[in-house]
Amino acid sequence: MFGSADVMALVGSDSLVQSAALTPIPTVVLDSRLNICHASESFLTLNNLTHEDCNGIGIYEIISTKGLKPGVVSVMRTIDSALSTKKVHITVDHDAAGIGEWSIRAVPIFKGETLLYLQLEIQEAVEEHEGRQTINDQLDTNDTYRILVQTVKDYAIFMLDTNGNVKTWNAGAALLKGYTREEIVGRHFSSFYGEDDRKDRKPEKELEICMRDGKVEDESWRYRKDGSRFWANVIITSVYRNGVHIGFSKVTRDLTERKASESNLISAYEEAARLKSAFLANMSHEIRTPMHGMLSALSLMMDSPLTPDQQELGSIMEESGAVLLQVINDILDYSKLASGSFSINSHIISIPDIITSVMRGAQTTVKPGIKLEATLDSNLPKSVRGDPLRFRQTVQNLVSNALKFTESGSVQIHAILTSEDDTTYTIRTEIADSGIGIPESSIGSLFTPFTQFDASATKRYKGTGLGLSISKSLAELMGGEIGFYPNLAGHGSVFWFTAKVEKVAEVIETKQTQVNRTDKDSAGAMVVPIVSSPPILDDASREKRLLLVEDNLVNRTVMLKLLKRFGFDNIDTAGDGAEAVQATLDNNPHYDLILMDISMPVMDGIRATIEIRKAGLQVPIIAMTANALKGDVDQYLANGMSDYVSKPVDRRLLMEVLIKWLK
Repeated sequence: MFGSADVMALVGSDSLVQSAALTPIPTVVLDSRLNICHASESFLTLNNLTHEDCNGIGIYEIISTKGLKPGVVSVMRTIDSALSTKKVHITVDHDAAGIGEWSIRAVPIFKGETLLYLQLEIQEAVEEHEGRQTINDQLDTNDTYRILVQTVKDYAIFMLDTNGNVKTWNAGAALLKGYTREEIVGRHFSSFYGEDDRKDRKPEKELEICMRDGKVEDESWRYRKDGSRFWANVIITSVYRNGVHIGFSKVTRDLTERKASESNLISAYEEAARLKSAFLANMSHEIRTPMHGMLSALSLMMDSPLTPDQQELGSIMEESGAVLLQVINDILDYSKLASGSFSINSHIISIPDIITSVMRGAQTTVKPGIKLEATLDSNLPKSVRGDPLRFRQTVQNLVSNALKFTESGSVQIHAILTSEDDTTYTIRTEIADSGIGIPESSIGSLFTPFTQFDASATKRYKGTGLGLSISKSLAELMGGEIGFYPNLAGHGSVFWFTAKVEKVAEVIETKQTQVNRTDKDSAGAMVVPIVSSPPILDDASREKRLLLVEDNLVNRTVMLKLLKRFGFDNIDTAGDGAEAVQATLDNNPHYDLILMDISMPVMDGIRATIEIRKAGLQVPIIAMTANALKGDVDQYLANGMSDYVSKPVDRRLLMEVLIKWLK
């Protein structure tokens, strides 16, 4: 057995002292009474002590008096365990704040049953603590997400294995789909799809797309356990762990209420569109009906003997009525309103005549002291093919603007031929005024819809701010462009636009015939006439028997006079569809042609036509109506009508239709 001398000899050996002194682990060597025999430099440094502070002092005493860590209890527990087992014992201790961790290692040295000394190592386990804390944080995060997923009730969130079988099931999935965890785990997720989707292999295709793209999203019907369906938004995502595909995550959301809301919105939109269409159709009828009477009566008046002044006034009324009618056509054309587009027509027109007509119509808006003048290039062709309404509307918009913003001076219209090729002319029209001009800052937005360039002038000069924007669109439709520059003569503005028009053979009238020559044809060669004679009814057609069905007394009177002017003498009338059906069935021989209004009391024109066709009568029935929206003609023809003439009735078109069906 070792005595105290043996212990001191062992402790005092050079090798032990050197080992204890140089170890990087804070270490103390205790004798059998647990007093410190030696302390390592690392221990002294850690605790800010000297050898004199430690040698011969009990380990528990120095920990208590110096406030060393870890505390007495932890050290005592470690030493007691090592002594009782005679084996190395390690204890990991947390400080009171829970933010530090200490490793205590006790190595007992026995000779037989006698304790010679005990080597005690105490160090702060920073890296081990941080690593363990990271693992705990990860475990806490995973637990948090797991709890979150399991408790979410608004979304069905679950995992599929690589074959598409359900692996997990949360509360939201149970509520949405009606399956318990025990009922659904292990089953293929195609259970949620309809029969047609399963036949088309939609579930399998979704997984294939998901494997290729990483994610797939779909909105369609899904089915619950009880067979009811709901509109679902489904997102399937491929899930990988360490680069290995382990399955799919699937998130499903019930969008049935949103789908219903969207359907209601669509229904409301369709109903609004239907009401708008009905309103436009009604406005078309209400506006066209009196216009038909007015313009038809005017047409008859123009055929009667008139003084030159009366003839001029009548011409102005006809021109104004034609322009108004065309504007109404565009406003009431639903397809154009919906698309914001205008159509371009092609007719033989005279540019000088259009400009003269615009000037004549603008005279009533010319302020006192302002001159409205026009200068026309002598090289302008006398006749071209173009759209008279669009050209006139563009000139009229620019002239109206010039007159509105000009308080004194003049407004001048210049039309010149700028270029031509084998088939077209390019005509430039300028409107120069001496008005208030355009501020430099507003030039860039001149042709922007709803823009009124001068705030100070807005209260004085009223308008929608659409005129220049519309003019720009019209100029572009005519193959040209539009622009502005300041009036070089002083105050004011110059607006210009170009239009491409097609070349035509110019009309020359002689007493013998109407012939044509090409503009600037130096050879003066005669060519085939292009002006056709107005359609004329033959004597046989005039003897035909007609039925005029019209509820409006004014229009009926005017139409009777017009038909008589055409040469018809055998004309019956009816005030509504029921009278028309009765008259058609009662008269034998039957009528050769029926002119049928559409909107009438008792029975409308479409219903009357159906009844006449049911009776087996194939008499031509011509729809003559103020309902002029697109699609009307298809409806009329589908219900048995033969042709269509819009109100106000164009005499030439009416004559052509009558000739066509009375042959």
